[in-house]
Amino acid sequence: MKKLYLLLLTVFSLAAASAQVQFGIKAGANFSTLTGDNSSGVKTKVGFHAGALVSLPLFSEFSLQPEVMYSGEGAKYSDNSVSGTLNSNYLNVPVLFKYNNASGFFAETGPQIGFLLSAKSKFDGQSYDAKSGFKSTDFSWAFGLGYLLKDMNIGFDARYNLGLANIGADSGNGTTKNSVIQVGVFYLFGEGGK
Repeated sequence: MKKLYLLLLTVFSLAAASAQVQFGIKAGANFSTLTGDNSSGVKTKVGFHAGALVSLPLFSEFSLQPEVMYSGEGAKYSDNSVSGTLNSNYLNVPVLFKYNNASGFFAETGPQIGFLLSAKSKFDGQSYDAKSGFKSTDFSWAFGLGYLLKDMNIGFDARYNLGLANIGADSGNGTTKNSVIQVGVFYLFGEGGK
């Protein structure tokens, strides 16, 4: 077992030494909603996300991409003649395992943890602090596809963040989960390894 561990450590070290790590920036649109037991009358809300990423080549066509993203999420709702909007802002940290095809297309998946920065509910022209109604952390799983224009280091991606954790502070009221579709553009600094 010890020999296998040393062999894997050596392989990853050589891959990291021979490959070029790239840093990047990213921004795009969010189409978010809430799912779960209390999701009747809930509709999609448009927001945005922006942040930074690091592309770490692993081996062959595979890489690891940790990110730090501001993400404006939430939902619109209407129930019994009352309509409004929930604006929840998260600091999301996804860690994505990526398959990068030589053509420029890629697929990505991985876990994401989100830290709730603020939550405001808005209806009847008034804004209310709703942060106490939600847990301070969220956990989701990301699935995405995209394309990288290698000559320009510009890429486009579409991602679905499937909420796995109940974000409602009172579990007695059933489950509430985030559901977010993201469409974005990113730019990588420097020259890539593959």
